[in-house]
Amino acid sequence: MIPVQGYDGRKVAVLGLGRSGLATARALQAGGAEPVLWDDSPEARARAEAEGFACTDLGRDAAWQGVVLLVTSPGIPHLYPAPNRHIARAMALGVPVDNDIGLFFRSWAVADWQDFDLVPKVVAVTGSNGKSTTTALIHHILQVIGRPTQMAGNIGRGVLDLDPATDGEVVVLELSSYQTDLARALTPDVAVFTNLSPDHLGRHGGMGGYFAAKRRLFAEGGPDRAVIGVDEPEGVYLANQMAEGPADDRVIRISAGQKLEGEGWTVFARKGFLAEWRKGKQVAAIDLRAIQGLPGAHNHQNACAAYAACRSLGLPPRLIEQALTSFAGLPHRSQTIASRGGVRFVNDSKATNVDSAAKALQAFPRIRWIAGGLGKEGGIGGLVPFLGSVTKAYLIGHSARDFALEIGTTPHEICETMEAAVTRAATEAEPGDTVLLAPAAASFDQYPDFEKRGEHFAALVAALPDHAG
Repeated sequence: MIPVQGYDGRKVAVLGLGRSGLATARALQAGGAEPVLWDDSPEARARAEAEGFACTDLGRDAAWQGVVLLVTSPGIPHLYPAPNRHIARAMALGVPVDNDIGLFFRSWAVADWQDFDLVPKVVAVTGSNGKSTTTALIHHILQVIGRPTQMAGNIGRGVLDLDPATDGEVVVLELSSYQTDLARALTPDVAVFTNLSPDHLGRHGGMGGYFAAKRRLFAEGGPDRAVIGVDEPEGVYLANQMAEGPADDRVIRISAGQKLEGEGWTVFARKGFLAEWRKGKQVAAIDLRAIQGLPGAHNHQNACAAYAACRSLGLPPRLIEQALTSFAGLPHRSQTIASRGGVRFVNDSKATNVDSAAKALQAFPRIRWIAGGLGKEGGIGGLVPFLGSVTKAYLIGHSARDFALEIGTTPHEICETMEAAVTRAATEAEPGDTVLLAPAAASFDQYPDFEKRGEHFAALVAALPDHAG
C-alpha cells in the first residue's frame, strides 16, 4: 500500500467504492487522513462497511463539513455529459476534486529514497488501443531482465495498492483517459502515447476533449522521455509540441508501417521488422514475425512502444529482444488459445470497437470471424475495407442482424449465441484458417464484460471434439 501524504488529520471524501475507491480509502487511512466514504449503491457501501469503514451520504450538506478534498472513481463523470451531483456539489463548495492517480503521484516518493543507489521510476502508458499490451510488455521485459517492477492502474492492481518502492524499481502504469483527465498530479518519468481513435466521446465532449485528456499526461506531467505514436495526426502534433528541435531525443517517435525520418530518436516497424534509429543512423533491428504473442501490425506498434520505453530506461537492445520472444500476450487481446487440426483459435474479445477489430482482422490470413454483441454508435461499416481475409463471418448477439447488413458481400451466418458460432466456425474451418473472436461490439447484451465473453469463447474451444477443425 502507498499511504497518501499531505492529509494527516484532515477529512477527505471518497466517491465510488469499487476497486480503486476502497484502495483509496485504505491508503488515506494509512496516511492519517479521515476518509468520508460514499457510493450510491447499497451493495458497494456494504462492502466498505464490512471492512470497518463508515459511509456518509454526500447528498447531505452536513457531510461536507470540514472536507478538504473529494477523490472520485474514474468511472464517475465530472464534466460530460453532465457532472455527477456529488462532484458538482464539491465544485460548488470549492472542494478540490482528484482521483487515485493524482494521489499516487503526490505520495509515491518518500524520504527513504535518498538511501537508494538508483531512484525508482514510473512509466505511464496511455492511448486508445494497445495500452494494456504495451504496459504488460514493458513489465514483462523488466521482469525478464531482472529489474524490480510492479504494474498497476487500468490493468492489474489499483495504484495505491502498490507496494512501497524498492531500490531501482520501475512501476508501469496503464492510464485511461478517465484517469488522466482529472488527476491533479501527473509526473511520470517516461510517458507513452500509443495511438488515438474515437472512443468515449460522450464522456469527453467530443474528439478534442478525448485527445486533451490523453495529452495531459505529457503537457501536465513533463516526462523526462516521451514515447509517441505518430501514425495519426494527433500523435504528430503531440510529438511536435514536446520536442525542442529535430534532434531532441527526449521525444521518441514510433510507428507501425512507416519509416520515420529525421535526426531524432525513432523506433518503427515495417514488414515485421522493428528498427531503432538515432541521429540518422540505425542502431538496432529485431525480427518480430516469429513472436506468437505479438501478431499483426498493431502488436508491432505495441512492441515499438515498449522497446522505446525500455531503451529510454537504459536497457540494451539485445536483452529487450530476448524478452520480447517470451511474451505470451494478454488474455482476450489477439491471444492464441489453441491450435487444432491446423486451425488457430484467437481470442480478441477486447476488440470492442471498429478500430481494434480492424487491427485484428489485418493480423491473420483466412479468417473465420466471430463478431457481434451490443453494437456501438456508427456501426461497423468502417470494417468493410478490412474484410478481404474473412472467409466467413459468424454473427452473435443483439447487433447480429445489423452487422449482417453492414458487411456487404462477405459470407456470413447469424448464429445468435457464442455456442453456435464456435461450433459452426470450428466445423467449417480448414487447415490454415484462423477462428477469430473480434466482436467489434460491447459485451453487455450477453456478458457482464469482455473478459467473461473471452473466457466463454476459450471454454467452448477447449470443449470442442478432437475432430473439430
